Amino acid sequence: MRIIITLGGQVFVLHKGLRTFIIFSIIFTIILAGCSSNSSNKESNAASSVNASDTAAPANTAAEEKTLTISWPKDIGPLNPHQYAPNEFFAQGMYYEPLIDYGEGGKLVPKLAESWDVSEDGKTYTFHLRKNVKFTDGSDFTAEVVKKNFDTILANRDMHSWLGVISQIENTEVVDANTFKITLKSQYYPALQEFAVVRPLRFLGAAGFPDDGNTANGIKSPITTGPWVLSEYKKDEEAVFTRNDNYWGTKPNIDKLIVKVIPDPEARVLALEKGDIDLIYGEGVISLDAFVNLRDSGKFETAVSDPLASRAIIVNTTKGPFADLNVRLALQHAVNKQALVDGVTNGVEKAADTIIAPNFPYANVGLKPYDYNLETAKSLLDQAGWKLPEGKSIREKNGQPLEIELVYMGDDEVEKPMATAIQSDLKQIGINVKLTGLERQLRNKRMEAADSDLLFWSTYGAPYDPHNFVSTNYEPGYGIFEAQQGLPMANELHQQMKDVLLTTDEAKRQELYTSIFTTLHDQAVYLPISYLTSIAVYPKYVTGLKFPAHRDETPFDTLDIQK
Repeated sequence: MRIIITLGGQVFVLHKGLRTFIIFSIIFTIILAGCSSNSSNKESNAASSVNASDTAAPANTAAEEKTLTISWPKDIGPLNPHQYAPNEFFAQGMYYEPLIDYGEGGKLVPKLAESWDVSEDGKTYTFHLRKNVKFTDGSDFTAEVVKKNFDTILANRDMHSWLGVISQIENTEVVDANTFKITLKSQYYPALQEFAVVRPLRFLGAAGFPDDGNTANGIKSPITTGPWVLSEYKKDEEAVFTRNDNYWGTKPNIDKLIVKVIPDPEARVLALEKGDIDLIYGEGVISLDAFVNLRDSGKFETAVSDPLASRAIIVNTTKGPFADLNVRLALQHAVNKQALVDGVTNGVEKAADTIIAPNFPYANVGLKPYDYNLETAKSLLDQAGWKLPEGKSIREKNGQPLEIELVYMGDDEVEKPMATAIQSDLKQIGINVKLTGLERQLRNKRMEAADSDLLFWSTYGAPYDPHNFVSTNYEPGYGIFEAQQGLPMANELHQQMKDVLLTTDEAKRQELYTSIFTTLHDQAVYLPISYLTSIAVYPKYVTGLKFPAHRDETPFDTLDIQK
């Protein structure tokens, strides 16, 4: 029997009887080469072999790193904290930090600002910034950097006008290195809550800004103060985040977070079952049928968050059949919402009777829900002049069929089957529904142009509602204001929405909110469907899952791997 070995690029063929001698000789040569200070070239090669062997310890350490792999339907985007699509909310939220955070029960807690003061007139906010905070490029987090971020945000007010506090900011000021002051034009009661939102009020390091300072046009690099650093990135494939060991706060338990782009929800489920990913998390990322199957399999841990926001349909009052109140009311009675949540969400979501859930501030105003009643719906359509001709299944008026379009997010695993069910419900009362599934950006364009009869939408949830809900109703440019122009009291309604955010009188504020919610309900401006939740599915070795109070935040900082 022969033994073939290689040393220093030389191949030696040895007989079995020499094995013991050769092994001893190899060990002796390697030790001698590693200790000799005046080695020959061959000895240097042997020493290199020893040094390579010595690096095995870090390799073993790397193998023991706690790595969590998740999936997401889309690429994370360029991680620009001041832009919207194609930046993904979850990535911006986990990567960048606000001055104030939104904690459990809606409590506002310090983040990059360790404290703040509000002037007696409610217009001036002074933030005392946390000291010794570093960006990931080693630069200091200071009031100057905060102002640089606010300057680019305010230079693009139109882009961010959906956030009420943006239009209220009159002046920003650097008081000293660790003190930053914001002055508003008027008292605006939700200001502190809005400083906690994910975008655009988060902070990029100065070196990440483009040369012209305008982040609306892009950034150079995603420099953050946060707990994660983007270490690898393959567009539309994978993003790798590693723990920022210089992070000022509590560091994540895991060392590495891998985000794999898996557009197809069924493929996400298969990836979890195969062990290619460790967590499915979020809203609408898999069908709720799949969620229930995974839950009932007993192989995974599952969790459902408390209600986050309202899933609803925007009804266009400005054109088409829904310009008539009776047709809008018929819609309210014709859609079987309980069957929708039972059939599509397996009861994971709960049916919604109002556009803002009663447990939100100012929203418990005693509105009477619309019942599911096909006969009432048919009667209302008759009153509106839409009659069902004998022998036909679709109603007509002046020779025109009652046809409408329902727009939904094409990749949303809940909206799609709900749209199909609504199509079936409305057919029962003689309405023909065309379904249009679009990707997010195209759907947003249709929404902004109020270019649909019905369009799936959701409220903002914590920390935004109800104040951001009303601000996006009265602000032109988002499609909601435009969709309400058919209301006879539209101007009065939108003025109330402006006033409610500025009033300093708590009783008056509640009175205005009551009037706003009552008008929207009575005029059937929205069709509330259900209350949104986040779901999570993960193997038993993933621990520490805790749903954040803030809808757009993620639980990655608290998760751990216990294998």
